[in-house]
Amino acid sequence: MFNNIKEDLKLFNEVVDIFLHDEQVNPISENIKIKDLYNKLDLSLSEKPAIQKEFISTLKKLVLATPKSSSKLFFNQLFGGRHSKAVLGDLLAVLLNNSMATYKISGPQVAVEKEILTKVCSLIGYPNKKAGGTFPTGGSMSNFMSLIIARDQKNNEIANKGFRQNLIAYTSENAHYSLAKNASFSGLGRDNVRYIKCNKKGQLDTKLLEEKIKEDLQRNQTPFYVNATAGTTVLCAFDDINGIAKICKKYSIWLHVDGAFGGSVIFSNKYNKLVKGIEKSDSFCFNAHKTLGVPLSTSVLVVRDAKMIYNSFKNKASYLYQTHEIEYNLGHTSFECGRRNNALKFWTMWKSIGTKGLSTIINHEFTLADLAREYIKKNTDYELYSFDTSLSICFNYKNYDPIDLCTKLYEYNRLMVGFGYFNDQCFIRLVTINGQNTKVEILGFFNELESFSQKFNKDIKKIKKRN
Repeated sequence: MFNNIKEDLKLFNEVVDIFLHDEQVNPISENIKIKDLYNKLDLSLSEKPAIQKEFISTLKKLVLATPKSSSKLFFNQLFGGRHSKAVLGDLLAVLLNNSMATYKISGPQVAVEKEILTKVCSLIGYPNKKAGGTFPTGGSMSNFMSLIIARDQKNNEIANKGFRQNLIAYTSENAHYSLAKNASFSGLGRDNVRYIKCNKKGQLDTKLLEEKIKEDLQRNQTPFYVNATAGTTVLCAFDDINGIAKICKKYSIWLHVDGAFGGSVIFSNKYNKLVKGIEKSDSFCFNAHKTLGVPLSTSVLVVRDAKMIYNSFKNKASYLYQTHEIEYNLGHTSFECGRRNNALKFWTMWKSIGTKGLSTIINHEFTLADLAREYIKKNTDYELYSFDTSLSICFNYKNYDPIDLCTKLYEYNRLMVGFGYFNDQCFIRLVTINGQNTKVEILGFFNELESFSQKFNKDIKKIKKRN
């Protein structure tokens, strides 16, 4: 095998053409059982190079066998679809292969990232010239970094001397699971995270939050961090940021808003009301790859005061930071050093369609969610568990077991949709975050679900409906 980028790009185009055609014809890839995986695909690595013909054949088979997470029948995760301009930017980032640590090695790409961060800070109402941020590797890392910044803001000696006091963090019982991991990684400790009960709509109960803070203060604990959620993982619930912000201000606690799922509503004049009060937070993150069709991973973390992120993540490295001022050496605000350029793909998309274009995508996805909810409400065979202003439509169909139904839809290559839980109730979770989908795909989803259930009625487990 030889190293020839032009020839391999031709091969890339060939594989892409085959893949895109297959995605239209077979939007759900064949389900390969784990026990059959190595028999169906030659994934072995050998000392000798593969024959060109065999390499190309295996590559095509591998691509076509991979789950099509951007197809119009993929409703399984909190991401879906693809925007062509964002894909263009991502492919260019691969070819440019810049590390975002310093201006010397990334040049104008630094300004690309800074422009996005500046615009995001402006959109949510953070102070001009004072705010800042970075592009972490994902929502979990965004939350982790916010926890570290809040820790250091409460006690700047911890970074060097370690924990000498019991700091306490607070979050919703429906918050992302990364909060527990981050408490462990940071040295805070999982037991020092308080999970606050939620109301019937899955929102953090602010009254219970304040009661918990008071209890910890009476025990000589130190509350320092509250994580509010803008779009919980299952119900897509939006916490009351205004209410939480008042409590955080009263007790001098850092407020982070995890908008990994729903935070992109900041681009919509119609739905940004769901994060009302966001300007009062200390840090905020969202994932453009979840609702805007930007390729994985595109996560943005911004902080009200950029000094805070510098204080926690800057570090001396004479072998690296040899030229230019600190503001343009982005390694000082990042957890990573050799950080991939994840900003360019978002910039190419935003530049090409404008903020209005981003707003159109978000509004359209909520329209699809409304359509799905209306279909369920009008059909007595369905039971709805979620609420309006949510991109997650949680429901059950007849008396079919949601876990078994979702599993069999996947195993029979019909639909990729997941299930979730809230208040001990299990249900199917349809997420409408593919901006390329239309009314046809949403109604087609229900048609496929119903026809499949009818055909395999005897094979799908049943459950007793709750009274």
